[in-house]
Amino acid sequence: MKASIEIGQAANLKPIKDIAASIGLENDEIELYGSFKAKIKLSVLDRLKSRKAGKVIVVTAINPTTAGEGKTTTTIGLGEAFGRINKKSIICIRQPSLGPVFGIKGGATGGGYAQVLPMEEINLHFTGDIHAITTAHDLLSALLDNHLYQGNTLEIDPTRITWKRALDMNDRALRRVTIGVGGGTAGVTREEGFEITAASEVMAILGLSRSLSELKRRLAQIIVAYNQDGTPITAHDLKAEGAMALVLNEALKPNLVQTLENTPAIIHGGPFANIAHGCPSILGLQMAVKLADYVVVEPGFGAELGAEKYFDILCRLDENVRPAAAVVVASLRALKTQGGVQPERLGEQNTEAIINGFSNLQKQVENVRIFGVKVVVALNKFEGDAEEEVAAFLDLCKQNNYPAAISEVFQKGGEGGMELARILDEITELQEMPFKFLYELEQPIKTKIETIATRIYGADAVDFSDTAKTDLQAIEAQGYGKIPVCIAKTQYSLSDNPKLLGRPKGFTVHIMRLKVSAGAEFIVAYAGEVLTMPGLSKSPAAQNMDIMDDGRIVGLY
Repeated sequence: MKASIEIGQAANLKPIKDIAASIGLENDEIELYGSFKAKIKLSVLDRLKSRKAGKVIVVTAINPTTAGEGKTTTTIGLGEAFGRINKKSIICIRQPSLGPVFGIKGGATGGGYAQVLPMEEINLHFTGDIHAITTAHDLLSALLDNHLYQGNTLEIDPTRITWKRALDMNDRALRRVTIGVGGGTAGVTREEGFEITAASEVMAILGLSRSLSELKRRLAQIIVAYNQDGTPITAHDLKAEGAMALVLNEALKPNLVQTLENTPAIIHGGPFANIAHGCPSILGLQMAVKLADYVVVEPGFGAELGAEKYFDILCRLDENVRPAAAVVVASLRALKTQGGVQPERLGEQNTEAIINGFSNLQKQVENVRIFGVKVVVALNKFEGDAEEEVAAFLDLCKQNNYPAAISEVFQKGGEGGMELARILDEITELQEMPFKFLYELEQPIKTKIETIATRIYGADAVDFSDTAKTDLQAIEAQGYGKIPVCIAKTQYSLSDNPKLLGRPKGFTVHIMRLKVSAGAEFIVAYAGEVLTMPGLSKSPAAQNMDIMDDGRIVGLY
């Protein structure tokens, strides 16, 4: 089988205007970015507002491992498979961040015969959305420091500035820096830090805004600092929201591309699920559900992170994006890892490890069902997987009454996902299960956090540090208690300890601090040590990337 990048580069792409026409978009509703990319104008929502919404399928997974689960590949292949059973489908996924692309991950556009294209452009600059978000974020930073330099009439306490700068790159050296060195015309000297753009509140705001006016309203609400009396200072106080929205005007429009099999894909927004809410944009989803029979959407990481946040944060914005069903993806290699097998021994047959690792899958299925969502399990089958182990996996699913399908979309494209598509088509035709949120917004913040930790993660208890307790009191006193909670924690475990694999028992979740993202309109609770600016590995993927004299890109996968 060819390498993924070779398969993508040999693809027969259709002009993006033809892809747009295939889902009912009119010529004046798209803006072309070359031959194979387009922006969709927000006006399409007005034209389609009375149209019945299609069904949403959320693709989530067990906790990620270095062995690979294949969640993005399954999402793309499933969208293609729906087309093969004569259902109009649209895929909705997040935009790749340059930090992970050049770091440990490489490209993030699927693989094999289940890819979104043009792969190189999507993984690199795409339509410039993330650059625009970085610029808007740092524009606010510049206005904040200029205000300090020009006299600080808002009486901002320089020791209580909460707004960091942003960069779309893994660069640990920028986690903590000093700016304004030298004073005078260099500005006010103070400690500062950077976070990766995917962790920026501006990224979250863009992904949760349903209109330009809502974008401006949310931007205005961003808290950047506190004054000497403890009063929050916002972007509106700095008169920043208008210019920020101007920078983000084009980025607000969802991006349309296609898969290897010419299935439409909307790729828009890129918040991380271990730090932020981890979902594609609400605007892209709102468009997709009015244009397709099935919308296949992929929140980030495992079900306890991305799916929980999709259900509890995004689904509160529009009932049309609530799921008709969900897919929980696993691979035999990943289950063996969850069962305690070391990476160098994953190729060995080990049914016992699969049984042990299956406990992680059981908990993630349970997590989805808590919300009243139907679940189908997908085994992302690798070449070389032992048939005895595949049979053991399917038997475990049968014992647990899980509808299950083998997914071979990496090797076969949409054809390899047709069994999964048919099962989903059948179960979504059955009587709907009532969707339910995990918690009510009126509940105290502490109760919401404890509910997520105990019911979704499986924790016995939650411990709040002294800092977190102080943060909690301040946030509630400022009137921000009635909004959702977004927990930032490791993606590698159900707990806040990345070393606790499988389905850990008897653990406590440690909340170190809390922050109100007033523009995103959720509370961020940091469980354990969570970095908002990642670093590069010892051998980053960037070192294997290059562009040839003929323009051909190598090493992106």
